[in-house]
Amino acid sequence: MAEKEHINVVWLKRDLRLIDSEAIANALKTGKRVLLLYVFEHILLNDDHYNERHFNFIKESIQDVNNQLIPFNSKILTVTSDITSAFNQLQEFYKIDTIYSHFETGLLITYTRDKEFKRYCRNNFIQWIENKNNGIERGLTNRADWFENWEAYMSKNIEVFQPKENQLLALEAIETLENVFNITDLVTPKDARFQKGGSTTGWKYADSFFNNRHKDYMFNISKPEASRSSCSRISPYIAWGNISIRQVFQKGQAIKVASKDKKHIGAFLSRLRWQAHFIQKFEMEHTMEEASVNRGYHKLKKSISQDYQQAWFEGKTGFPLVDASMRCLIETGYVNFRMRAMLASFFTHILWQPWQAATKHLSQQFLDFEPGIHFPQLQMAAGETGINNIRIYNPTTNSLKHDPDAVFIKKWVPELAKLDTPFIHEPYLMTEMEETFYSFKLGEDYPSPIVDIIENRKRASDILWNMRNDTDVLRESFRILKRHTISERNRLLRNE
Repeated sequence: MAEKEHINVVWLKRDLRLIDSEAIANALKTGKRVLLLYVFEHILLNDDHYNERHFNFIKESIQDVNNQLIPFNSKILTVTSDITSAFNQLQEFYKIDTIYSHFETGLLITYTRDKEFKRYCRNNFIQWIENKNNGIERGLTNRADWFENWEAYMSKNIEVFQPKENQLLALEAIETLENVFNITDLVTPKDARFQKGGSTTGWKYADSFFNNRHKDYMFNISKPEASRSSCSRISPYIAWGNISIRQVFQKGQAIKVASKDKKHIGAFLSRLRWQAHFIQKFEMEHTMEEASVNRGYHKLKKSISQDYQQAWFEGKTGFPLVDASMRCLIETGYVNFRMRAMLASFFTHILWQPWQAATKHLSQQFLDFEPGIHFPQLQMAAGETGINNIRIYNPTTNSLKHDPDAVFIKKWVPELAKLDTPFIHEPYLMTEMEETFYSFKLGEDYPSPIVDIIENRKRASDILWNMRNDTDVLRESFRILKRHTISERNRLLRNE
């Protein structure tokens, strides 16, 4: 019986690219033959944080990588399986020396999976090397040198993709493996309104932003409609690893040098740092998925209303900007940062529901779902960190300021489009005569407001501001600041 060929495997997760992939680069540097593997794991396929839109984006990303691999006569082996089962099957054909992947700041289920997989590798005499992802560090106890280390990482050379001839497993070998694996169908819907996955598409968005769209970035960043073209729109490509933050950061710095719009590019780059800051915070506070990082807020109790939650889920709360934002998010997978914060604030403050009840619905809708951003941002919007400003968004005020002509609302709440603009913002102010004039009936054509926003806003404000002085909240606030403050010159990161 012939001895099995020794190979290295790159286990792709949220790093679906060939360029600036440390896992791929390090695997290739060994000189050994390399297999690229992606596993649609049952634990993630069945997890309520995910949605079909995420898996379609991943499939499109894999197709894009496979197209880039055509000149190398290779592709990603893409299977549906548990991770240990997948490697058990691979070991029937090859002797796996080393597995390369990146450190994943993911859900608790992936953290548990990784601990179990580490034992599996040890028991099977396989070395598993996890590489740093976007400058996030594992095992930190404080942030003393974090910012400097992150910038140093961002300044390193981009990892190139240079396999030797025949170093990647050839198509013929991969097709042999496919005969025994449960292969994943990579076909995706053609008519979906979501951004398409893949580095190729991601760079089209990035290039158009750096070349032209960034010129109105700061002017339109809070506007629900204009931000759709003025913001970079590359967050899904960063979240799923089609593009590395280092690639974007270095390109942005180069563009900034020659740009007449330095403030806009600078503001964008600062948000890359901001993103990394929150992912690092989540990496260091893994319980944030289920409980408030400030343990003083664990005593905060809220009454559950399934009716309130369902109205919010469906975009039928009776508050036009809230409903437009939710419907847009469901349909396209994207709304800007302010609308996300407003949705979370409305749910946790105005409806007075626990932020945990919003996590899965929102993560399913966000095409750019990134656990390290998702949970810290929800807790910050809910006012349960103890260190950030409490911001209770008024949807009507935001509507009048950021969508004054109701362009966004009319697009996503078309049942209000026939009304004059003032009533589109506040349809509940119409008199019976005005309803008759517009052939419109509040409560039938569009929901009446499900809560009294003034009363509920005051209740939330009073309770949350009083809790800021609670002994346990103060103690936890000090702990959080001590653990996560990076430097005086970066205080802005804590108040974004």
